[in-house]
Amino acid sequence: MSLASPQPDAKGRRGGGGRHAALARYIAKRLVIAIGLLFGMTLVTFCLTNLVPGDPVAAALGQRAADDPETVARFRAEYGLDQSLPAQYVAYLGRLIHFDLGTSWQTHRPVSADLAKAVPATMEIAFGAIVCAAVIGITFGAWSAYRRGRLTDQSLRLVSLVGISLPTFWTAIVCFYVFYYRLGWAPGSGRLTPGVAAPPRVTGMYTVDALLAGEWRTFVDASAHLALPTLVLTLYTVGLLTRFSRTSILEVLDQDYVRAAKAKGLPGRTVFFRYVLRGAAVPILTVVGLAFGSLLSGTVLVESIFGWPGLGSYAYQASSKLDLLAVMGVGLVVGLVYLCVNLVVDLAYGFIDPRVRVGR
Repeated sequence: MSLASPQPDAKGRRGGGGRHAALARYIAKRLVIAIGLLFGMTLVTFCLTNLVPGDPVAAALGQRAADDPETVARFRAEYGLDQSLPAQYVAYLGRLIHFDLGTSWQTHRPVSADLAKAVPATMEIAFGAIVCAAVIGITFGAWSAYRRGRLTDQSLRLVSLVGISLPTFWTAIVCFYVFYYRLGWAPGSGRLTPGVAAPPRVTGMYTVDALLAGEWRTFVDASAHLALPTLVLTLYTVGLLTRFSRTSILEVLDQDYVRAAKAKGLPGRTVFFRYVLRGAAVPILTVVGLAFGSLLSGTVLVESIFGWPGLGSYAYQASSKLDLLAVMGVGLVVGLVYLCVNLVVDLAYGFIDPRVRVGR
């Protein structure tokens, strides 16, 4: 398909309707692909979970109860484990249509109710970390690219390398020891100090719910508990985004159209925001989206160290007890988050770079 700009019609107007139609087709195509990926994700999650070695019945009932054939048969019938795997998958899809993820063998509560508590807790950390990391990392990357080869560039590259190299669990332990145990600047583990009541639930994120309810004492306490885990996750992500932003911006700076803009005498700020940053935005946006997804799915150790009752802690407890329904629920939520993030990023491509929506 040609990328040439639309020609004027008989009244001298350009084909704005054609551009809108191309954008609508692009959005519809991405939505159809997302639905197909969602179906494939349920299949992969179900198959991988059922391939996990071990006896889930013994893990759920205990060894003494698992030695009783009647108890085992009753348990398998209750949870549909006496059916074939294809029949179990069809039943699983039927429950998903009604937003039913089953009942956890460990907590004896609906998995959806457990996830409704765990996911907002992790989201609260991930949102703060990705926003701080994106602002700092892209700024550092742009600064490093413009100061290429100088002391500033070398220093920022070293900082980013250190941030990527340090294991998050080690950084979490050091931060907890220094800021909580030694200096006393940060509160202990958990989301709130004992004695501070949780705000009325709206989003499940305590800082947001406290603001909506006007409970400033709860907001300050929740923010203080949120600071250290957010800092730990931000440090790693900043290093990643700094290095990638620097590389992307350097590639754009070497393009002919950027050199032509500089040769025309355009101000440096105009060249950066209109040409350089827009040209580098697509790959940077991709990495930001992937980093956000990894923050949601890779916080097990950080949440364990800070006693944060989030998705990572719930996934660890479910997998250690072979709670298959809970494990499938976690896998589905993580996959759905990645799917939504990639969909948003794909749609953003179409607005940032018109060639994407026209070429596809």
